[in-house]
Amino acid sequence: MSNVFESLQERGFIQQCTGEELVSRVLSEKQLTYYVGFDPTADSLHAGSLVPIMAMAHLQRAGHKPIAIIGGGTTMIGDPTDKTEMRPMISAEQIESNGSKILTQLQRYLTLDNTEGRFLNNADWLLSLNYIDFLRDIGKHFRVNEMIKAEGYRQRLERELGLSFLEFNYQLLQAYDFLYLYREYNCHLQLGGDDQWGNILAGTDLVRRIEGERVHGLTFPLLTTATGTKMGKTAGGAVWLDSEKTSPYEFYQYWINVDDRDVKSFLAYFTFLPMDEVNRLGNLEHDEIREAKTILAYEATKLAHGSDEADKAQEASKAAFGGGGVDLDAMPTTEISSERLREGIPILELFHEVGLATSRSEARRLIQQGGGYINEKQYKTIEVVIDTTFLDEGGLLLRAGKKRYHRIVLSD
Repeated sequence: MSNVFESLQERGFIQQCTGEELVSRVLSEKQLTYYVGFDPTADSLHAGSLVPIMAMAHLQRAGHKPIAIIGGGTTMIGDPTDKTEMRPMISAEQIESNGSKILTQLQRYLTLDNTEGRFLNNADWLLSLNYIDFLRDIGKHFRVNEMIKAEGYRQRLERELGLSFLEFNYQLLQAYDFLYLYREYNCHLQLGGDDQWGNILAGTDLVRRIEGERVHGLTFPLLTTATGTKMGKTAGGAVWLDSEKTSPYEFYQYWINVDDRDVKSFLAYFTFLPMDEVNRLGNLEHDEIREAKTILAYEATKLAHGSDEADKAQEASKAAFGGGGVDLDAMPTTEISSERLREGIPILELFHEVGLATSRSEARRLIQQGGGYINEKQYKTIEVVIDTTFLDEGGLLLRAGKKRYHRIVLSD
């Protein structure tokens, strides 16, 4: 087998690991079963979930077997990690519905056919646990003084609302997941975001204590963009993998408008392009970086939505800013400084300023009645603030009604 560990390391996926040399060796010597957990509290994963998904896909392409877990059982408790307050509870029926949609999204990247890979719900083994037996068999291996040293627990304990006993059980249940998967599927590796390091170590330690077997853990960095925003977030909210929540066109726009400083790392994380090509594209500068962004946007959209939708998104983007169906030379154009756009401009103010509405009140009616578009996306909410995250091919295409266009370009 190829050394997929080195490939993941070169692409930037590895933050912490329970022994790099050992994990690298076992991944190169034999087929390994590994797992990642996904939160089913929403009916779609988002672009921030793509780091673990792509890592899983690299491992499967190298011959290893993935298990994708939705936390139907653990979600009923709620992971306190990186949360300022207790999560709201959701029903088992909603978890099941969310899980089926998440499976569809994961299957675009992974083979989960119960042979080459699996999709499981930990409610299947957690909900039937006998509490007293669980405490006697599993709880005895945990020390409270060690658990509260974990960053997630410590932060919550320092807050006024504190940490509920319900949430305090979360680490035990996640550790038990690893033990169960080891016993049932010979799973030897758990992967997750770096905020899960404490929970992952609890799992590896539990398997060692009860089964006497050494299993492994690996975490990914928690990505933020060069501008400091959370990966996969825009002013309009999360960038979802569900096409009904974020259209393929909007998905494409997210990637083509990433900060120049993020292009190289995003190509490494979110495409399967060889690293030689990633390095070539990532080292382009000035106007040439547009080639790299176009390839990043196309490749990421193709993985999430398929080649047909990626082609359509790319053509729509070219049509808006490359002359396809819209005469840019004849279109009224306004220059706005990038600094002003970064600060944000209310949508009513922008439509009024460029002359697509004679007043702010007319702009309000236009937007509320569904006649306002930015980059061919309809906006009906007057509270929208337009900033650099809305940029498409370096500009903005405003439309009032069916035929009245106005183009915004950056002056610097």
